[in-house]
Amino acid sequence: MQKGNIGVTTENIFPIIKKFLYSDHEIFLRELVSNAVDATQKLNTLAAINEFQGELGDLTVHVKLGEGTITISDHGIGLTAEEIDKYINQIAFSGANDFLEKYKNDANAIIGHFGLGFYSAFMVADKVELITKSYKEGAKAMKWTCDGSPEYSLEETEKAERGTDIILYIADDCKEFLEEARLQSLLNKYCKFLPVPISFGKKKEWKDGKQIETDIDNIVNNTDPLWTRKPSELSDEDYIKFYHELYPATDEPLFWIHLNVDYPFHLTGILYFPKVKSNIELNRNKIQLYCNQVYVTDSVEGIVPDFLTLLHGVIDSPDIPLNVSRSYLQSDSNVKKISTYITKKVSDRLQSIFKNDRPQFEEKWNDLKIFIEYGMLTQEDFYEKASKFAMFTDTDGKHYTFEEYKDLIKGEQTDKDGNLIYLYTNHKDEQYSYIEIANSKGYNVLLMDGQLDVPLISLLEQKFEKSRFTRVDSDIVDNLIVKEDQKKDMIDASKQQALDVMFKSQLPKIDKVEFHTMIQPMGESAVPVMITQSEYMRRMKEMANVQAGMSFYGEMPDMFNLVLNSDHKLIKQVLTDEENNCDSEIKPIQEQIDTTQNKYNELQKAQEGKKDEEIPTADKDALKNENSKLEDLKTKKNQIIANYAANNKIIRQLIDLALLQNNMLKGEALNNFVKRSIDLI
Repeated sequence: MQKGNIGVTTENIFPIIKKFLYSDHEIFLRELVSNAVDATQKLNTLAAINEFQGELGDLTVHVKLGEGTITISDHGIGLTAEEIDKYINQIAFSGANDFLEKYKNDANAIIGHFGLGFYSAFMVADKVELITKSYKEGAKAMKWTCDGSPEYSLEETEKAERGTDIILYIADDCKEFLEEARLQSLLNKYCKFLPVPISFGKKKEWKDGKQIETDIDNIVNNTDPLWTRKPSELSDEDYIKFYHELYPATDEPLFWIHLNVDYPFHLTGILYFPKVKSNIELNRNKIQLYCNQVYVTDSVEGIVPDFLTLLHGVIDSPDIPLNVSRSYLQSDSNVKKISTYITKKVSDRLQSIFKNDRPQFEEKWNDLKIFIEYGMLTQEDFYEKASKFAMFTDTDGKHYTFEEYKDLIKGEQTDKDGNLIYLYTNHKDEQYSYIEIANSKGYNVLLMDGQLDVPLISLLEQKFEKSRFTRVDSDIVDNLIVKEDQKKDMIDASKQQALDVMFKSQLPKIDKVEFHTMIQPMGESAVPVMITQSEYMRRMKEMANVQAGMSFYGEMPDMFNLVLNSDHKLIKQVLTDEENNCDSEIKPIQEQIDTTQNKYNELQKAQEGKKDEEIPTADKDALKNENSKLEDLKTKKNQIIANYAANNKIIRQLIDLALLQNNMLKGEALNNFVKRSIDLI
C-alpha cells in the first residue's frame, strides 16, 4: 500500500473546498458525472482509431444511492496507478493566499481554473474512495482513499471490469443528497442531455396499487438532444415536443430559431419565442447554457442580449467554459461575438417571417411585441433592424409598419406647425367615447396597451421627425390636432366664474386626484361635460412606474381637467337657472365687490413705484383690509352659488356622467348617481 500527502502548496485544500465552494455544493454531481462521461467518450475515441480493440460493452454511467453513500460508476478508460498519482494526487497551484483572495467568492472559478472537478466530491463527502481499472492491457485495479485531509492511501484491489467507481461517504451536514428525489432533481438539472446514458436506479411501475422496481435501468438523460441534430432532419412536431421536454406544462411556442455556427466560434442551440404578454421579470432565466451537452447555468446575461433573456431554449458552446464566471463573460471576446450573432439571427428570423408570411406575423404580433419593443428600447442596433418590421395596431385591429402608418395619417393628422400627431389609447373600452369622437373627425387611433408602450412612445418621439404622441383623452378633440388658430366666442368672465364655482363645488373628493375646470365652446352637438388629462403630467407619472429616479412624479396627485361645453343647452340651462335663483342675493354682494375692488385698485395704484419703506403703515393696512374684505365678499358670493349648485340635480348628474365615463365613479357616489337617475327619469 502506498501512502502519501496530496501535492498542494496550501496546508489543507479541503477546508478551502468546504468553505468557498459550499454555496454551490450541488455542482459536485455535475463534475463527477461529467468526468465519468469524459472517460467513456475517450474510450469511444480510442476504439474509433483502433487504439482500443476490446469489447466496448454497456457504456452507461450509473449513479447509485447506498447506505450513507453515493456511487458514480463508469465503464470508460479507467486510471493506472501512475495516472492516479499524476491527476489525483498532484493539484498544481501555488500562491495560496493570492488564490484564496482572488477566487473566494466564485466557486465555479476555483473548480474550473484549477482542475478540481474531482475534488468537488469533498464539498459533500467526508471520505472518498476511487476504485479504478485502466483499459490498458495488464493494468491492475487500484483503490484510492482519502478522508478529507491531505493524506491518502493507494493500494491494489479487485475489480473485474475496466472503468471507475467513485464512492462518496456523505457528510452529516449534506444528508439532503441522500434523498432520492433531491438526487433525481440534480441529475435532471445538470445531466439531462449528456451524450452518454446516465442511469439512476431502476424504473418503477404501478402494480397492485403500489410502485415496484423493475429490472430496467432508469435512464435520466436524452443523449441525442434536438440541438445536436440537423434542422433538415426535424419537423415542427419535433421542435414542439422538445420545447415541452424543456418546459412541461407551457403553451406551445410561437416559433423557434435553430442556431448552428462553426466560425469564428462553435455554437449550436434552439431558441424559442414563448407566449409572453406581460411581466417581463417572471419569464427570465429560461435559456439554458450548455458546454458540450453539460449544463452550465440558466443565467445567461452577457451571452445573450438582455432583451433576448425573455426567450426560452438552449445554447451549447464549447467556447464558453463549463465553469463560467461573471468576470469571464464580461471580458471574453467570443462571448461578445456570440451575443452579436444571436441578435442578428433573431432579427433575421423575424424579418424573414414578416416578409414571407405577414399574416402569420400579424397574428402573433401581440405575443411578439414585448420582445421586439424591449429590444428596440435597450439595443440601438436592434432598433435599426426592427423598425422595418415592428408594427402599430389601431383600435380596429389593423396592423401597420411604422412607415405605412405615417403615410396613412399624414393627411389628416398633421397640425398647423407641420407636426404629425399620433393619437393613441391604452384602454380601448375605458376611452371608447374619446376614440369615437376622434374617429368622427377622420382621425385614426392607435391601441398602445402593452407593458412597454409608455417608454416606447418616448423613444419613438425621439426617433420620428416632427412627430408627437397624444393620448386621445388628453384634450378636447379640436385641441388634439390644432389645424389653424381658431377664435371662438367665449362667454363673459362672470358667467365663467359662476360655472367654475358651481361645478368645482360639487366635485367629489377623490384621494390623490385634483380637478381643474375649463370652459370651452365645443359645439352644440358635443358632450356637455368631459374629463381630460394632461399628456405631459400623465406620461411623467407613468414613466415613474417603470423608470428609476422619477418617483417625484409618482407621488404627485393625478391632475384632470373638467371641461364644460359652453355651447351645450344643458350648460346654458344651468347658467340661466343660477341667474334666476341667485341674482337677488348676489346683486347687492356684487355691488359691494365692485366698490371694494375699485377702492383696492386706487390704493394699489397710489403705492405703485414706491419702495416698501416709503409707504406709510396706515396705507399698507388700508390695502390689506380692502383685500381681506374683497376675499370675504367673493367667498360669500361663491357660497351662494355653491349652495344653489348643491340642490341642482343636473349639475351633479353631468359631473357623475363624466366621472362614470372615466371609471372614476365608485362606492357611495355611484349609488347616489343611480338613485338620482331614477328620480330624474
